[in-house]
Amino acid sequence: MFVTAGGVDIDEMGYAMSRLEIESELFDGGNTVHEAGSSTRPGKPFPKVDDEISQLTNLRSGPNDRLHQLVPGKQQLPVSPVRMLAGRESNYSGKGKFSSADRCHMLSRYLPVNGPWLVDQTTSRAYVSQFSADGSLFVAGFQGSNIRIYNVDRGWKVQKNILAKSLRWTVTDTSLSPDQRYLVYTSMSPVVHIVNVGSSTTESFANVTEIHEGLDFSSNDRRYSFGIFSVKFSTDGRELVAGSSDDSIYVYDLEANKLSLRIMAHTVGSLALYSRCDKLLADVNTVTFADESGNLIYSGSDDNLCKVWDRRCFVAKDKPAGVLVGHLEGITFLDSRGDGRYFISNGKDQTIKLWDIRKMSSDTSCNLGYRNFEWDYRWMDYPPQARDLKHPSDGSVATYKGHSVLRTLIRCYFSPEYSTGQKYIYTGSHDSRVYIYDVVTGAQVAVLKHHTSPVRDCSWHPHYPVLVSSSWDGDVVKWEFPGNGEVPVLANERRVRRQYYD
Repeated sequence: MFVTAGGVDIDEMGYAMSRLEIESELFDGGNTVHEAGSSTRPGKPFPKVDDEISQLTNLRSGPNDRLHQLVPGKQQLPVSPVRMLAGRESNYSGKGKFSSADRCHMLSRYLPVNGPWLVDQTTSRAYVSQFSADGSLFVAGFQGSNIRIYNVDRGWKVQKNILAKSLRWTVTDTSLSPDQRYLVYTSMSPVVHIVNVGSSTTESFANVTEIHEGLDFSSNDRRYSFGIFSVKFSTDGRELVAGSSDDSIYVYDLEANKLSLRIMAHTVGSLALYSRCDKLLADVNTVTFADESGNLIYSGSDDNLCKVWDRRCFVAKDKPAGVLVGHLEGITFLDSRGDGRYFISNGKDQTIKLWDIRKMSSDTSCNLGYRNFEWDYRWMDYPPQARDLKHPSDGSVATYKGHSVLRTLIRCYFSPEYSTGQKYIYTGSHDSRVYIYDVVTGAQVAVLKHHTSPVRDCSWHPHYPVLVSSSWDGDVVKWEFPGNGEVPVLANERRVRRQYYD
C-alpha cells in the first residue's frame, strides 16, 4: 500500500488508482492530500512555489474564466467534463472548440496509472526508454547490447532490433533525430554510433546487416579513453550534444562530420592541477539543450552543480554563463521545460529540484566540501541523517522528495505539454516504482508499482495518457487511463527473478 485518499487504498493490487474519483478532495479549495511518502509531509508543508511558475502552469492547464460566466453552478476545480462540454457547446471561447489550456485541464486529470500491460520482457537490464516526439515510435535500450524500436501505432511491433557495436558495459543513452530517420546510441566509449531507423532491415547487426557509423568524440591529442553518459540531438537535427566521464561537454557537427566544441565543464578545483591522477574530474552525467534555439545548454555533474552554457557569448574558455547550487550530491539527470528558463534535475541526495536560470550564480565556492560523512550511492543506502539536510545556498525554486536515487542514474521529466500543460513531474526510482508529483503543490499524485528492480527510465506519451516504465528486471510495461478494457498482461510467472548487484 502506498497512497491513501478518502479512505481508499491505492496500489494494493500492484497498480495505482486514478485520482479522477477523488479529484474533489485533491482540488477543492486548493487543499492538498497528505500521503504516505509524499513530499508534502505533516508538520513540513511544501514550500510555496515561485508565483511565476505557478501562474505559467495554471495558464497552461486551467479552464477559461468565461466558462463560469456561461455555465451556472458551483465554481470549483477541476471543472467536470460535463461542464466543460456544456461550455464548449455554448461557444464560451468564441472559437467553437477547446483551447489548449482547456484540453490540458481535461486530459491532465486522467493519469496513466491503470495496468500495467507488458510491452516486452528480457533477461537484460533496461537502461533507457523513450517515446519519439510524435509518439509513433518507442525506443528501449538494454545492457545486453540490444536496442529495440517499437512501432506504437502498429500494436507495439518491433520495427527494428539493433545489436549495438563495441558496447562497453551498457547502452548508456539513445536519441532519435527530430525527423525520426536516425538513432544514435552511446556506451562507455568516446565513439557514438548512428543507425538508419528508416531502413527496411528489421535485424540491424552492426556492420553485418547494416552500417553503424561511428562518430569519434575524442580529440587527436587524447591519451586515454572515456565514456559518454548522455546524448541529445539538437532541434534542427544538425548537432549532437553529449556529456562524458572526463568532465566535458561535447558538441558534434553532423553536417561537417566532426567535433566542433569541447567544454571542460565540471573540473573540480584549479584547472592548473588538471590531471586524472589528481581526481579533479567530475562526470558529466547529463546534458540537454534548453530550447529550440540550441544556444543554451544545461549540464549536471557529480560535482553537485547544474551549469548553464551560452554558446553565443563565451567570455572565457570553459566558463559557464551561470551555476545553480542546491543539490548536496551528484546530478543524475536534467529535463528542460523547453522555454529556456526552467528545468528540473534529479540528484543523488534523493531529491528533484526545479530551477529558474535567472537565479543562477557565478560563485561555486560555497558548494565544495559540504558533506561531512562518507557515502557512495553505488552500493550504500542514503544516510538517514542526511535526508533533511538543506544546502545553505540552495537557489532552487522547489524540491520534490519521496523517490529513491541509488545504484544508477535515475531519470526524471516534465509531463507532456500537449496533454497536461507540464503540470506534473515524473521519475523512476531505485525502489522499483514510478512517482508522479504535482509541480505546484509538490504532492505525490500517483505511485506506480510493478517492477522488482530499479526503474531507471520512464516515458509519458506526448499526446495520450500512456506511460511506459523500464527496469533492471528486464520488463518494459505500459500504464494507461482509462485502459482498453483488456486484462493487464503481466510478467510471466515462470520467469526466474534475479537479485541485481551493480
